[in-house]
Amino acid sequence: MNDIAVLYGREGTIAVSTLPGVDFVVSAIVGLEGLEATYASAVAGKTIGLASKECLVAAGDLLLTAAREHNATLLPIDSEHNAIHQCMRAGVRPEISQIWLTASGGPFLRTPLEEFDFLTPAQALKHPTWSMGKRISVDSATMLNKGLEVIEAAKLFGLSPSQVKVTIHPQSIVHSLVEYVDGSFLAQLSVTDMRLPILYALSYPERVISDFRLDFAGLSRLDFTQPDLERFPCLRLAYEAAEIGGSLLIALNAADETAVEAFLEGSIKFTSIPRVIERVLSLAPEVQPKSIKEVVDLDWELRETAYEVVMQEDGCTGR
Repeated sequence: MNDIAVLYGREGTIAVSTLPGVDFVVSAIVGLEGLEATYASAVAGKTIGLASKECLVAAGDLLLTAAREHNATLLPIDSEHNAIHQCMRAGVRPEISQIWLTASGGPFLRTPLEEFDFLTPAQALKHPTWSMGKRISVDSATMLNKGLEVIEAAKLFGLSPSQVKVTIHPQSIVHSLVEYVDGSFLAQLSVTDMRLPILYALSYPERVISDFRLDFAGLSRLDFTQPDLERFPCLRLAYEAAEIGGSLLIALNAADETAVEAFLEGSIKFTSIPRVIERVLSLAPEVQPKSIKEVVDLDWELRETAYEVVMQEDGCTGR
């Protein structure tokens, strides 16, 4: 028993993700807590199943450069990006015109806008089709989560943000679509169960037999509509940050995490979340971090800025 080592924290995650005997690293820590370990595993040339979208949002260029230089493989575990990865296997990159991420629209797709000031954390956590953690559930309700996925997809698949579209698909059966230059679409459909994209990543490039089956007989319709940016201003803010890139992507994530935490604590309104994000984006310096340490340091600075903005929100009860 004396040869058992107990590891924890930043040093622990880096150590276990770079062990010589590790073949596959799953990056699934919420936020930027797993960024340094994910980057270290890329430098170590590992195959990485990427579920933490924040890593690519805040440090995508650094992470992708490290992966290329050290022959690491990044496989998306997020259902939408996993679906794109599957659809892109049918063609080559120059044949792709644009890609489409589907979004359920969350729990407030039909809620009258005049009620948004009074929405509660309990309501925001009731996602109509997926069972997820608290932050991602609120992000789905504001569609900031889809904005982060737009940025992640652009980085991961070498596209401009304008080539990554979003469509509301309440049934959550079509997980993403790839549009080719000849007008053809390829879509990936499956049950709403995260075990399936995880299985795909773990077994790639092969497919293994599973019991996940989509009930086509039970499908009566598949709806697709354009997202309303008045209802979902966080999606607009994500596209704006994506066009500038660099530190604004770090600010987007830091501001959202801070605002969502305050909302879940009951300190601010649901409608305060996009206001906080927009204000922090306007205050963030436009710089291009050149190292992971710079990303982490800037993230902490912008979280402090976000906290100050939260405290200035009308009706803020403090924390």
